[in-house]
Amino acid sequence: MRIALFGDIHANLEALEAVLADATELGVTEYVCLGDVVGYNADPAACLEIVRAMNCPTVKGNHDEEASGTHSLDTMNPVAAAALEWTRQQLSEEQRQWLMRLRMVRQVMDFTIVHSTLDQPANWNYVTNRFDAMANFSYQFTHICFHGHTHVPRVFVKTDKVQEVVADSIAIEPGAKYFINVGSVGQPRDGDWRACYAIYDFDAKVVTYRRVEYDIAKTQAKIIAAGLPPMLAERISEGR
Repeated sequence: MRIALFGDIHANLEALEAVLADATELGVTEYVCLGDVVGYNADPAACLEIVRAMNCPTVKGNHDEEASGTHSLDTMNPVAAAALEWTRQQLSEEQRQWLMRLRMVRQVMDFTIVHSTLDQPANWNYVTNRFDAMANFSYQFTHICFHGHTHVPRVFVKTDKVQEVVADSIAIEPGAKYFINVGSVGQPRDGDWRACYAIYDFDAKVVTYRRVEYDIAKTQAKIIAAGLPPMLAERISEGR
């Protein structure tokens, strides 16, 4: 069984379609979404409807939560806030309710999924180093936890100590715990503009990262045409 784990789509339809096509070619049979379906880019409703139609396990991201509400966004980064205000106007009440009802944490088969962290999932904290990961492992009761939020593919492993492992493919070893960031479909921030997701070979116990090219010029043109901040079009080409 091959499972595609993808998240931080951020309303990038071209990237999402490319990822799903790549996964299909590789024989993926199951899909799991790590949240932030919307925000930043210009196709929130289309991306939401694709993920909803897949009926796959999905957890809520911070942009999903903000887009589904009506509260003030004044405390947010101005670029993110502008994109979210626009996103709210693009979604129907039914679509916003779907986002609102998503759970923060779910167990799928023998692994856990969360957008941010397991210790305080609703606080949207970031895991960027092994010290951040240590707090998460204290609340992790499955062998593996997949997450997103930082837009950077990253693996932390807990054995007798916690360490970061840098690799395109990770063999899941008995007795260890893994906290795995699957990267971002729609807005990578590791210097590589290509859409990023992960495939978990459930039988072989191997997680492999995939990078997929897509029509980035089309995505950028949509961002500008929608009147969204131009910075959002610039940053996706730079992978930041």
